Amino acid sequence: MSPPSISQRKADHLAVAASGEADFRHLTTLLEEVHLIHQALPEQAVDEIELDAEVAGCRLRAPVVVSGMTGGTAEAGAINRDLARAAETAGVAFGVGSQRAMAQHPELEETFQVRDAAPHVVLIGNIGVVQARELGRTRVAELAKQIDADAMAVHLNPAMEMIQDGGDRDFRGALDTVAELVDTLRVPVIVKETGCGLSPQAASALRRIGVETVDVSGAGGTSWVAVEARRAAPDSAARRLGEELWDWGIPTAVSTAVCVAEGLQVIATGGLRSGLDVARALALGARAGGLAAPVLRAHRDGGYDGALAFLEELVASIRTVTLLSGCAASRSLSQAPRHLGPTLRAWLSDLGVR
Repeated sequence: MSPPSISQRKADHLAVAASGEADFRHLTTLLEEVHLIHQALPEQAVDEIELDAEVAGCRLRAPVVVSGMTGGTAEAGAINRDLARAAETAGVAFGVGSQRAMAQHPELEETFQVRDAAPHVVLIGNIGVVQARELGRTRVAELAKQIDADAMAVHLNPAMEMIQDGGDRDFRGALDTVAELVDTLRVPVIVKETGCGLSPQAASALRRIGVETVDVSGAGGTSWVAVEARRAAPDSAARRLGEELWDWGIPTAVSTAVCVAEGLQVIATGGLRSGLDVARALALGARAGGLAAPVLRAHRDGGYDGALAFLEELVASIRTVTLLSGCAASRSLSQAPRHLGPTLRAWLSDLGVR
């Protein structure tokens, strides 16, 4: 794939994701069915609330990840640098988009480089599992080292690839590839879905091969099947299949609970839009909540200052919800009183999750 081709695809992804035109139509995250119980006598000051978290061996001042979105174009490079800088200031983690572009076209590497802008940010690299299989562990390790990543996300995206023109069609060997990377990379491996969530079977398989941290990237926010459907030619088979599978996936709340039950450290992403959503995910046992599209939109509307303001408000919201739930630390939300709605309960019951 030529640089103009892959760069155009990355630009298309940014534009469609930011527009909201590829949001799930009917399926929600089900985080709205996690109701934390209000405590009218919190007996603490909001400034005393602890928000620090540990994700994949990295310490954060707040339990938030700006999820990997982009890279591969000049615009994407500028966005990455701004968002990394905002994440560092806010004390949260930042992930780049798929480094497949820089692996295939080294001249695009600078669009993933953020260390000069954010030398201390917790930085998460990113590569697809199929590309990792093809590149081999040595090259994947180089990709992590080239951007000085603190952890490496290996993303799973079979549904998205099935809609994408020229996308991957052979997903054999994915588990063995992940296992090899877990055993050999110098940085922690985070296995990440791409908008469709992780099932109990996937969570169990990942746990068996030594994966400790996952990013569930569940259904309910941006549908990456829909993103590819929007990019497909009108009246094409890819467009029709994308329309059919637009709402395919496991809701974020369900996937979060599933992976926590399996004993995995969880970054809950997929449709989170607020500090309340992050707090709800933490109540289900997640270590952190991740957001992509809302941060991208804040940057689109206000640049670096807009992105930073959004993250600071997000962190303040998590702090407030933690106080109102009667907890002294956000990591204690998993023990806070709560009520789960009927649809979420039904999903978890059907999947055998308490």
